[in-house]
Amino acid sequence: MLTRISLLILIVSIFIFAYLRYFEKKGIYYPTKTIVFDPANSGLKYEDVFFETEDNLRLNGWFVPTENPRGTLIFCHGNAGNISHRIEIIEIFNRLKLNVFIFDYRGYGKSQGTPSEEGLYQDAQAAYKYLLSRKDINKEAILVYGKSIGANVAIDLVSKVSTACLISESGFTSAYDMGKKMFPYLPIKWIITVKYDALEKIKNITIPKLIIHSKEDEIVPFKLGERLFEAASPPKEFYQMRGTHNEALFMAKQEYSLRINEFLTRYLK
Repeated sequence: MLTRISLLILIVSIFIFAYLRYFEKKGIYYPTKTIVFDPANSGLKYEDVFFETEDNLRLNGWFVPTENPRGTLIFCHGNAGNISHRIEIIEIFNRLKLNVFIFDYRGYGKSQGTPSEEGLYQDAQAAYKYLLSRKDINKEAILVYGKSIGANVAIDLVSKVSTACLISESGFTSAYDMGKKMFPYLPIKWIITVKYDALEKIKNITIPKLIIHSKEDEIVPFKLGERLFEAASPPKEFYQMRGTHNEALFMAKQEYSLRINEFLTRYLK
């Protein structure tokens, strides 16, 4: 009897382990290939850009300019869809007099490859290097914005390169903390291999930081955004929103724009 029970426990454990490894590979990233909109649909001028990563993948992005820009924003989007699902927020940043460079990670949209943690970090660095190659922007006024998993990518980027400001929206402390939320009764620490450890990285980032998080975020717990802010070194600001993970911005567009504008006015010289 004990042998049968032990065997059953072993089989169940192997199944759970295999499922979580599968989830880690397939359940973190939700890329789509089809570009459904572009900035021209909203009356914005843009350049369709292709650039390469260090591991020789060809990525796609859009450079959306504005007149008399106060700076240029690198846009690290979330884990689902592609750049064509972010037109409304591109418009918001553009109206704030920012050039916007939004790019698709490997495996998203027209970009080659398959997404992974290290791959996304490389993609953001390639986007930054592409901007440095342009002669029509102020290299001293590059700022980085990231939403959800893109916030963790943005935090990794600014920990490695020189930028003016960081805007982190709906970011999380680490993949481990997110795993504990999703699978509270499992030994996540011994199962997952991805880290996305923004908590340790943000401690050493000295540029001005705006941390944005909704109190009602049902995907990334609000307390993880608070912990990121608490760990961050000054100068830093926290903007608490209301609404769900994907709706909070659109419930308060005017306030959102105002808060970001105030932050940029204070720190983007």
